Amino acid sequence: MLLAVDLGNTATTLGVFEGDKLRVMWNIATVLHCMPDEYAMILLNLLRHHSLDRSDIKEVAFCSTVPPLVGVWQEVFDRYFHISPLVVGAGTRTGVRIRMDFPREVGADRIVNAAAAHHLYGGPVIIVDMGTATTFDVVSKDGDYLGGAIAPGLATAAEALSTRTAQLPRVELAHPKRAIGTNTVAAMQSGLIFGYVGLVEGIVARIQQELGEKAKVVAAGGYARLIASETKVFDEVNPELTLYGLRLVYLMNKSQEAM
Repeated sequence: MLLAVDLGNTATTLGVFEGDKLRVMWNIATVLHCMPDEYAMILLNLLRHHSLDRSDIKEVAFCSTVPPLVGVWQEVFDRYFHISPLVVGAGTRTGVRIRMDFPREVGADRIVNAAAAHHLYGGPVIIVDMGTATTFDVVSKDGDYLGGAIAPGLATAAEALSTRTAQLPRVELAHPKRAIGTNTVAAMQSGLIFGYVGLVEGIVARIQQELGEKAKVVAAGGYARLIASETKVFDEVNPELTLYGLRLVYLMNKSQEAM
């Protein structure tokens, strides 16, 4: 079985693949000061809860937007699983040509998403990944990564409202009943959810216009289903896109080694 790990700024998403099927997926908090043994205990308990053993995991692929934790997770896999993981980064074969001014600046998770989306849906394709940041990634028909846009994430904006104002509370990120909120919580939910719907629709429309051709639009990330339920801008909704991309990239590099 293959364990795919998407190490993000706020949450770490893990998925176990049995062949091409995603058997189970978990989300845990990304904690910068967690030690390898602590992360290992969390992972081993999750596996045990789903009747899996560490010996079932034969391969590991992961990408990270938190550089200080790469070594921590490598130690987890080395000490507890005796596996050297594929860490997606500069030099990793992904099948995606990066057409950015500074290719090394592009996050590994965005390249993995681009590889997965182009493989699953063809091109041109726009990936909207809604996590700590909301990223828009554009892939051409030929599989070239053209660039995109980066905006604050939904939870990041919600946290800013509550921490940078004196009277606004923390609110649940839930579907608003109406655009006109009749209390503070409802008004904040309206502004956050419908505001992000407008942000996504607006940026996607501008990207489509610049491309000059119709691109398929894919929603990914933790808030994909929440936002997708309020707009028709998406052609596909795939919150597990990064995990599938990690499996795809792993297989590409495994086949390259075998040649």
